[in-house]
Amino acid sequence: MTVHDAMAAGPERLAAVLMEKGALTSDWLPAYEAVPRHLFVPEVIWPGRAGMNRQDERVIRTEDPGTWWAAVHHDAPITTQWDDGNYTGPGKGKVPSSSNSMPTMVFSMLDALNVEKGHRVLEIGTGTGWNAALLSHRAGAGNVVTVEVDETNARDARRRLKTAGFEPVTVVGDGAEGYAGGAPYDRVIATCSIGSVPRPWVTQTRPGGIIVAPWGPVYGGEAVVRLSVAEDGTATGRFVGSSAFMRLRAQRNGRKHVREYLGGRAWPADGIRGTTTLSPDDIGDWHVMFAIGVQVPDAFPWMESYEDGSYTLWLRDTEVTSWATADHVPGHREFEVCQHGPRNLWDEVAAAYRWWERQGQPGFERFGLTVDGDGERVWLDSPDRPVPG
Repeated sequence: MTVHDAMAAGPERLAAVLMEKGALTSDWLPAYEAVPRHLFVPEVIWPGRAGMNRQDERVIRTEDPGTWWAAVHHDAPITTQWDDGNYTGPGKGKVPSSSNSMPTMVFSMLDALNVEKGHRVLEIGTGTGWNAALLSHRAGAGNVVTVEVDETNARDARRRLKTAGFEPVTVVGDGAEGYAGGAPYDRVIATCSIGSVPRPWVTQTRPGGIIVAPWGPVYGGEAVVRLSVAEDGTATGRFVGSSAFMRLRAQRNGRKHVREYLGGRAWPADGIRGTTTLSPDDIGDWHVMFAIGVQVPDAFPWMESYEDGSYTLWLRDTEVTSWATADHVPGHREFEVCQHGPRNLWDEVAAAYRWWERQGQPGFERFGLTVDGDGERVWLDSPDRPVPG
C-alpha cells in the first residue's frame, strides 16, 4: 500500500465504521466526504476513548503523525483544550474544556436535527469547526450561524472553515444568548451540554423548528433531547440517546471541596449514621443517574476509591448545606450510610431510585422534556406524566 493509500484509508475506514453503526447515513455521506475530520483537528490533541471520560497522553502531529492520524480516524472524542485554554503543559489539565466530538455522536445528532438545504441553522459551540462545516455543506454556509464563547477557538475554527471553503457567520459570544441577529432559525443544535434550555434558543426558533441539545441534571446522566417548537412558544420532545458533553460555560456549577461541607472537622463530623440495603453499585449507570438527578436537584456524587476495592460514594448539594456518604464493600448486602444537613441526600437518592424501579427501569428513550413559560419539566412516556421532584 502506498503512503497515499494509507492516508486515504483513514477517512474511508472511519466512514465504514460509522455506517455499520448506523450513525452515518447515506444522505450525510457526501458531507462527510467533502468535510474530512482531519482538516478540523488541531496539531496538539489528547485522544479520548469511546464511552469513557478519559484522555490519553498528549499527541503532537509533527512529532508523531501516525498516532495523530490514527486518533483522528478513530470513533472517539478528541480533547483539544484544557481549563479554558489556561493549561498548555505537556501533561493534562484539570478539566477538558473543548473537543472534537465523537463522530458517532456528531452524525447521530445531525440525523436527529433533520436539517435540509436552505434551512437557517444556529449552532451553539463552534469548537474546532467540524460540525459547522458539515452543516454548511448541507444547508449552505450562508444559512449557518455558529457561536463560540472562546475567542481563540473561534479564531482557529474560522481559519479552518475558510481553508475548507466555507464561511458561515462565526460569532464570539455567550451561546446561552443564541444570536438574535440571524433569527429566526429552522434548526438549533448545541455541541455542549445544558441543564436548562436557554429561553433565547426557543424564541429564536421559528414555529415548527427543531432544537437538538445534550441535556442533563447536575447529578449526572445526560442524553440528547429533540424538541419541536410550537406556535405558542413552547417546546417539547423526547430524548433520543445517551450523551456526555462538556457543559455550556454559562451553566457550569462550581463545586466546593469535601472539607467545606465538614466544616474543617474529620468525617463523620456530626453526621447521622445508618445502614441501607441499596448498593451504591446499583445507582451508577448513566441512565439511572439521569433518572435520579431529575428528582434530586442541585446535588452531585463523587466516588472515593480504596485499594481493597471498596469505595465511599459522597453526595453533596450545590448550596454547601448537606452531604451524605454510602460505603460500598464488595460482597456485602448492607452498607453504612452517614448524612448531615437539612437535606437527607441518601434518602432522596434512594427514593428516586425506587421510583425508577417501579416504572420498569426506563431507559432514556422513555423520557421527554417540555419547555414553556413555567420553566421545564422532564416527563416519562408522555407530557402529562411529569417525573416527580
